Amino acid sequence: MTHDYKAQEAETIETFAEISKIDSLPKQAVVNFLFLAEEVDAPFEAAAAALTAAGFVTHIDVEGETVEARTGEMEISAAAIWGVERKATEVALKFGFDPDGWELVE
Repeated sequence: MTHDYKAQEAETIETFAEISKIDSLPKQAVVNFLFLAEEVDAPFEAAAAALTAAGFVTHIDVEGETVEARTGEMEISAAAIWGVERKATEVALKFGFDPDGWELVE
């Protein structure tokens, strides 16, 4: 099954708009993207290594369910977040990890 990038982009834009209504967002921040393993025995280390090679700082959660891909400080706008999210998603999908949202890191 192919990934629906258009739906993911729409969700990111909607999430950004909702967060903007609640909080005033910084012009620059670190963004942490979460990727959920499709299978229990997914290649966590390989996915993390590929995301690291793509320029992200990675972390595998203690329960072994997600791989996190953190950016450096970047522009905070819906378009900027989506551009980086798509890049990370393209890498993560190759290893069986589905996008599971993002968060701003202070």
